[in-house]
Amino acid sequence: MGAPPASVREFWGRCAADPVYDEFVRQAVQDGVMTGGHHHRTYVLPLSEPMAARLGRAPGGPVVVRVRRTDALPLVVRTWEREPELLRAVGRVVPGVPEVLADRGRSAVHSFAAGVPLSARIPYGEPVPAPRIRQLTGFLAGLTRVRREQLPPLPSAWPRSDRDGQGFLRTLARTADRSVRQPNWASFGGLFVMLGVPEGALADFAARVPVLARRPYGLLHGDLHRDNVIVPDDVIVPDTAAAAPPSWLDWELATYGDPLHDLAVHLVRMRYPQRQWAEVVGAWADAMTAVRPAAVHGLARDLRHYVAFERAQSVFPDVVRAAVSLTESWDEAGLAAATAAVRRSLAGAEEPLRLPRVPDTAEIERALLRWQRARHGRSGPGGAAARTGEWQPDDRVPEDPSFPRHLVSRALVAEAQAPAERVFQGTAHLNTVVSVPGAAFPVVVRRRVAAAVRRERALGFLSEHSVLDAIERADAAVRAPRVLALGVSHGDRFAIHTYVGPADPGQRPGHPVHGLLPHEADDLVDQLCALTGVDCRRLDPAAGDLPFFHWLTEQLVAIVAGLPDRTQQTARLFGLPDARRLHEILSRHRMTARAPSLLHGDLNPWNLVRGERPGSALTVIDWEMAMVGDPLYDLVRHMHLTPTRPEIRDRMFRRWERNVPSDCSRDWERDWRIYRRLETIRSAYVDLDRLVTGVGLDAPNVRRAVDSYAMTLSAATACLGLSARAPSGPALPLPPGRPTTR
Repeated sequence: MGAPPASVREFWGRCAADPVYDEFVRQAVQDGVMTGGHHHRTYVLPLSEPMAARLGRAPGGPVVVRVRRTDALPLVVRTWEREPELLRAVGRVVPGVPEVLADRGRSAVHSFAAGVPLSARIPYGEPVPAPRIRQLTGFLAGLTRVRREQLPPLPSAWPRSDRDGQGFLRTLARTADRSVRQPNWASFGGLFVMLGVPEGALADFAARVPVLARRPYGLLHGDLHRDNVIVPDDVIVPDTAAAAPPSWLDWELATYGDPLHDLAVHLVRMRYPQRQWAEVVGAWADAMTAVRPAAVHGLARDLRHYVAFERAQSVFPDVVRAAVSLTESWDEAGLAAATAAVRRSLAGAEEPLRLPRVPDTAEIERALLRWQRARHGRSGPGGAAARTGEWQPDDRVPEDPSFPRHLVSRALVAEAQAPAERVFQGTAHLNTVVSVPGAAFPVVVRRRVAAAVRRERALGFLSEHSVLDAIERADAAVRAPRVLALGVSHGDRFAIHTYVGPADPGQRPGHPVHGLLPHEADDLVDQLCALTGVDCRRLDPAAGDLPFFHWLTEQLVAIVAGLPDRTQQTARLFGLPDARRLHEILSRHRMTARAPSLLHGDLNPWNLVRGERPGSALTVIDWEMAMVGDPLYDLVRHMHLTPTRPEIRDRMFRRWERNVPSDCSRDWERDWRIYRRLETIRSAYVDLDRLVTGVGLDAPNVRRAVDSYAMTLSAATACLGLSARAPSGPALPLPPGRPTTR
């Protein structure tokens, strides 16, 4: 029985309700062999007699029914919503494309491609024989024969020029952000923040796309990997040049644009061994030159940008799929596979998304487990069922009557469910702001970032909970958070503090990032003076035994000695002395001894929270670097870390001199400049280490510091009485993908 003309089948596919078609699709879902798919359910079954009569085909032959999933998360970027329309256009030009026999609504009937996926013959990661590579790249090149006029209309946001590579790549990145990242952010944003992926990562990538060579656009498959290539199953040797041509499946991600994008997608998703990439690129260039030579222009320079985008955008669906997979595979093997998939994806995206670092396996596992507990209330694989709020208290912090232990459990549940906008990544802590049912105020759950490196903590500081407790006990006029709980939940240590910020926890707190206003300067000085009333001997019984300036310089020398080899080599290249020479230079300074006091130790603008009303006071947060020492140092370090106009600086010094005890201010006018020089020198080493290693660059205070590193280096070498040696060429050996700071 002959098949009806294509125009008849197209008309039939667009018609309204048809009982024969509906019954066949129902039969496919019920009895067909499902072959899976993230966004379609694909079934294989014999063609029924009623359906065969409609299609003008013999009954009993296998066909494919594809049903668009309604429960699928938005994890892909589609240029065209209806795959059948595209397949009809492509099938007229390109061999091996499934024939659309009928379609209606969210389902379609396709011809069956006999054979097995290429992955069954050549598993992912294994090298692909040269003849097969030429077959694959020849297919990609052959797609250029499909003219734009034959394709469905493109979205309105598409670049107007058919040769604008920069516009196309930017469109891809912005569309991925809009279609994948944004719809999933409400449910998975907190997980991404825990993993160190910022909300604006894709938008920033789009903004950085450079000008690319002009290449003519063409049809792109968009998802050519081993599972989407069907090879005949009767071929014993899959790499012979005479092998029957494959069938090319799954066109739902097809698009129209720069052919380099299709090559990049193919390289990454085929998982070729790295040693084969050059061979594949060469085969593609040969095949493309034969049909459209202009498409090869700028290949060597521009391909890397498309590879970077493929790895950058993949992190969003990869993380979501890994998290969701644990719902179905909640065992040790499932957790290990999900953790490995996330780490592999983050490692690939580290450079293109400029991630500060890739979390280690333990961090990723904890983040995935916390996400699972929040949604399913389960413990880790192999353990008994556990509630997210289960925890073991640390007796160093007794139960707070205003926040009893049952509220701590609720806070941990709320933490795991918190949206991304309430999760704040600091230099050393992940802070989650939550509203707790039954509590009269919001709180913040603080967890230390496992792999965080703070060189300044090399010699140790006071425990944050002890410092905050001492301030509260002293009834000092210092506005700081209260510690409500300290404990361990599922092997992970945490602290809960009162939240300092807007009444609506969803709003970001304000910080004096551009410097203090006059009333804020007065307020901060008053709080620093009040710290002198806290009994620092209870916190550090040895306070005052060692001259503070001597301890401070020894600490800096120890930090420099402990820097990684690459950082030390770069420091020498820039003219910074090694630890031994630095100790010799700093030991020349003499400092007047002043009465010791409790110091905050890190008064950068982001540790100062503005009140909601104009003229309201500051609250000082993040006391993890608190220490006992010279009160003058806290004031000078604040001025080093915060933009401070000369008139504000003088105002603060005069008010501090008037209000601080006299034994805390002796000779301050001579000594403050020594502290300022010491902090400049410290920054030259610490900021250089951040630039070289990439650690901590996501914190705003760190970003600002490293962005002005050239000035810091010049000032530091001047303070040391040395000359900076800025090398020619790249200013700094930055981590991959980091912008050069000059």
